[in-house]
Amino acid sequence: MKRFILLTAIIVLSACSGVKKTQEALNTGNYTAAMNKAIKNLTENKTKKGHQEYIVLLEEAFAKNTAREQQEIAFLQNDGNPANLETIYNKYLQLKQIQQRIRPLLPLYINDEGRNAEFNFVNYDNQILNTKDDLAEHLYQNATNLLESAKYKADYRAAYEDLKYLEEINPGYRETAAKMDEAYNKGLEFVRVEIANQTEQIIPERLESELLDFNAFGIDNFWLQYHTNPLSNVKYDYAMNLDFMEINVSPERINETQVIKEKQIKDGWEYLLDRDGNVVKDSLGNKIKVDKMRTVTCKLFQFTQTKSAQIGAKVSFTDLRNGQEINSYPLSSEFIFEHIFANYQGDKRALEDDLMLYLNAREVPFPSNEQMVYDAGEVLKLRLKSIVSKYQFN
Repeated sequence: MKRFILLTAIIVLSACSGVKKTQEALNTGNYTAAMNKAIKNLTENKTKKGHQEYIVLLEEAFAKNTAREQQEIAFLQNDGNPANLETIYNKYLQLKQIQQRIRPLLPLYINDEGRNAEFNFVNYDNQILNTKDDLAEHLYQNATNLLESAKYKADYRAAYEDLKYLEEINPGYRETAAKMDEAYNKGLEFVRVEIANQTEQIIPERLESELLDFNAFGIDNFWLQYHTNPLSNVKYDYAMNLDFMEINVSPERINETQVIKEKQIKDGWEYLLDRDGNVVKDSLGNKIKVDKMRTVTCKLFQFTQTKSAQIGAKVSFTDLRNGQEINSYPLSSEFIFEHIFANYQGDKRALEDDLMLYLNAREVPFPSNEQMVYDAGEVLKLRLKSIVSKYQFN
């Protein structure tokens, strides 16, 4: 019974808290938040006794929100600035949307006042359509003027954003699609990518190909294109240069180490004897057996094959419009090949399990210099990808 009372108290407190927050939103002029909270609770159960206050709050918030929005729309319309059309259009849409959310809840009966809540709904369709037409023409003309007078790529991008929004609210309007293509193509920035090898080592073709595979870099920049095969008809804005400054491949080495291991092992059994040399028996008269231990020794000859490759490089970005280097980043990576094998003299039972593994291995061919450089380049590729995918020119 006590648990039921406690649960009821928690539910009541939670409900009161929800109403209080809705009232606070209403009192501070955040009518949208107040309406959202009220609609959410009434959608769950509009006849619930504890939700009566939400009906009153929704009625008040709706009336105050409608009055404020209509006043702001009238002010913006009187201002006569076509730049206000988008704001006016969105306000009409929001007014219509809130009505559409409330309408399925009606009627909402207020028990204490013995009446249905009143919502003065208005048909905003004509205002929405008329404003959308005016806004579409404004966006179209503004974008067209920008395309004709643009001096910088930022102007083309601004035109594109206007046209993109226009296509969203009024698909197929005049020559919007064609002008979007024009704005996009003229707003693009192009980066010329080149690799330079200043070392005496050959860069593996596969590594160079993967370093230039910008599709795998995850570059998320709508206005930027990297060209690894520069086109003669493109005027490039930036250059990205990957310079290999140093490639070192070590000689192939085999190092030998010798290890002597000793271990106590079981070597059969024997009867336990007392001090007098007599066999010890247990309480049942059975002779007691114990493990016979002896020490074994093994000499392990361990061979380690090693070879390493190091790459030192630099990636730099240059503004081709003024020839100035913007940024440069050092890159380095290393790959170490290591293989261990072994043989032995003596009793191999003296060896630990991890050393026993080497006895099953044999000497293997060393990787070629080209393979070593490619493997070292794997780390370099990841670091280059991290730089390029995050780099912002502007």
